Amino acid sequence: MEVFRSYDLIYYSLLSYFLFFFLSSMDVTEASSRCSPVKPTTPLVTFLERLQETAFKTYYGSSNIDPKLYVDLSLKFNLSETEEAFKKLPRSENGTVEVKVLERFMGEYMLGAGEDLVEVVPEDYVPEPAGFLPEVENPEVRAWALEVHSLWKNLSREVSERVRDRPELHTLLPLPNPVMIPGSRFREVYYWDSYWVIRGLLASKMYETAKGIVANLISLIDEYGYVLNGARAYYSNRSQPPLLSSMIYDIYKRTGDKEMVRKSLPALLKEHQFWNSDIHKVTIRDDQACNHTLSRYYAMWDKPRPESSIIDKEFASRLSDVSEKQQFYRDLASAAESGWDFSTRWMRNTSDFTTLATTSILPVDLNAFILKMELDISSLAKVIGETSISECFVEASQERKKAMDSVLWNAEMGQWVDYWLADNSSSCMEARKLEASNQNQNVFASNFVPLWIELFNSDPSVVKKVIESFQSSGLLCSAGIATSLTNSGQQWDFPNGWAPIQHMIVEGLVRSGLKEARLMAEDIAIRWIKTNYAAYKNMSAMHEKYDVEECGKIGGGGEYKPQTGFGWTNGVALAFLEEFGWPKDRKLDC
Repeated sequence: MEVFRSYDLIYYSLLSYFLFFFLSSMDVTEASSRCSPVKPTTPLVTFLERLQETAFKTYYGSSNIDPKLYVDLSLKFNLSETEEAFKKLPRSENGTVEVKVLERFMGEYMLGAGEDLVEVVPEDYVPEPAGFLPEVENPEVRAWALEVHSLWKNLSREVSERVRDRPELHTLLPLPNPVMIPGSRFREVYYWDSYWVIRGLLASKMYETAKGIVANLISLIDEYGYVLNGARAYYSNRSQPPLLSSMIYDIYKRTGDKEMVRKSLPALLKEHQFWNSDIHKVTIRDDQACNHTLSRYYAMWDKPRPESSIIDKEFASRLSDVSEKQQFYRDLASAAESGWDFSTRWMRNTSDFTTLATTSILPVDLNAFILKMELDISSLAKVIGETSISECFVEASQERKKAMDSVLWNAEMGQWVDYWLADNSSSCMEARKLEASNQNQNVFASNFVPLWIELFNSDPSVVKKVIESFQSSGLLCSAGIATSLTNSGQQWDFPNGWAPIQHMIVEGLVRSGLKEARLMAEDIAIRWIKTNYAAYKNMSAMHEKYDVEECGKIGGGGEYKPQTGFGWTNGVALAFLEEFGWPKDRKLDC
């Protein structure tokens, strides 16, 4: 992929870590100005938010309005001309515009959401790849797996020439290679979704498409310094769970492509630096005066999310203080950065959404992902002979594991748990005292994500304790693993189950090498495949999430209607069938 750029890796790494050390040693006063950053938005996004608000007033009372649609629109003419026409629209005293007037304006001046992408068949797609899922012996399952495989054609897009020629008229970012979208309202690439999409593409033998996705994400690092939440201008103020190194590592293991590794390593070093920058890192000092550094989600934003502006403002209206609203907006965007948008996991009061406190939490899964990044970078650097970088990241991974063991591990529960910061007002450079009472002892599926990481799943005593804890946790239901035990109406809570959660826990159990762990993993995978299949046969679609209390039932809750498509669900289904196969005599029905 031409988008990859080569660097002198040793020079880059030494320079990066010199700067990292230098900035970390600056005094607290000088650093504090960097602890609450806000990344400016674009004039186009600002205008589309106004359009969104006008549409909300115009269609007030309609349950069909999706605020994201309006910030996904493109302009037919330049922004100043469009804004001038918008200002001239006749309005009532409360600012509403008649439906027919608004629709006429949008038809004349706007291109529809999704028109900035063009459908394209991936270059390496074939209806039935050679060596596809050889362990799937049941003909019904095999036929369905080929249907899931064929969905890659439905989700494949490339950026239109209009976006490349006039990027200022679009919120979609001009990625260089074809993309895989999740589906439905999600018309653009998303960061952490892409990992499970790639796992499915690897099962489908679509290696070039997988490499193209990685190249697209690296182009975002080259432009912004980190991978964005998604490939839209309004997502530039936050990232998502950092899984780029896992994508590169898994593609390398399948293809042996050392040149891809060589060209990717500088971007991985830059991303690691981003997740260990002042806004993300937090230092905890234990009783032995040892400092442990862990990371948190922290969006560079303190305003309503453009894609959900009208919803965010409605919640913030319950808060009277301007600074409280700004903090709420930052915690809201940071929860979106986590991928778990939204869950009681981030709330001080589980019945009050305005008590989101994401930036005051050291999340188990984020730190597991960064630990895996460090292990991946070490392995990949070793592959291309960069020994000094490899050794540096071995040390970094050992330090993070030690921090997770000290701050996040709860031996009595047999789980890793999120750690709450008592006070979010102190400087981001200041060490905080370790308090055992700050561990969140509520059960979430994220408490078991570290099992996915080699440094944890390679210890049989830890794995056995975690398995015992998981079995009694209440998370495992008839159709898969629930996200939490709290039925709050939020989509990342009970009874919803999500493909990434199933996959990480299942694969962690498999990687442990323990027989009982693999048996449990296969049982979970079977439950998940059956619910995917039952819903597919009933509705002819793969879904974003499922209700794990009942086989074949789709999930609900959250701030938008259930979506279909669906990238990561397809990927995990194929990955499970690749790992476990499906015997001829095993039933597929619920």
